[in-house]
Amino acid sequence: MSADTAIEARSLYRFFRAGEEETLALRGVSLAVSGGELVVVVGPSGSGKSTLLACLAGLDEPDGGTVLVAGRRMSHRPEPERARMRARGIGVMSQSANLFEHLTVRANLAFVHTVAGTTETASPGELLDQVGLTGRADAYPGELSGGEAARAGLAVALAGSPVVVLADEPTGELDSTTEASVLALLVGAARRGVAVVVASHSPAVAGAADRIMRLDDGRVAA
Repeated sequence: MSADTAIEARSLYRFFRAGEEETLALRGVSLAVSGGELVVVVGPSGSGKSTLLACLAGLDEPDGGTVLVAGRRMSHRPEPERARMRARGIGVMSQSANLFEHLTVRANLAFVHTVAGTTETASPGELLDQVGLTGRADAYPGELSGGEAARAGLAVALAGSPVVVLADEPTGELDSTTEASVLALLVGAARRGVAVVVASHSPAVAGAADRIMRLDDGRVAA
């Protein structure tokens, strides 16, 4: 692993069982992403993109292989240890949203700073200004539009000064204008030295990548 590698997956395998059926979601997937790099993972639905991001975030455990974050092993640790590593080094923006419904947008950002235990490089107000949500700071997630929720989710992912940002279909249900603004924020995070990994079907997102990795049936395609 290179000294500037922020996150690395080594030969990840993941399978799921439902009765007698077994699905191999990941089949020996490897990936290394450096700080300042934007990598976009593409592939058809069911190819393993979301499973890969979940394993990288420590939200799911691979059945084989290892995930390293800033040189430290994330996988095959108890969940509380993975949660601490995630809080201190990984920002996650997921399809199912990463906002607590009972907290305002501003309170969601403050909570991330508290859990991460980091010095705030940008205040909640500054982050909301960056994502164009200054006027929605006191709104609850259920009161946000789809585009606002996506931008608030990205602000939360960036709030803890992470070394890695993982985004699963961050622009999947957005209009082209909002997609462009969210994409600009992801590109900006990479330019500031954050390692950004995005799973997406969007040609616009793929077009902004420093590198594209294609998954097909759980394998890295040539």
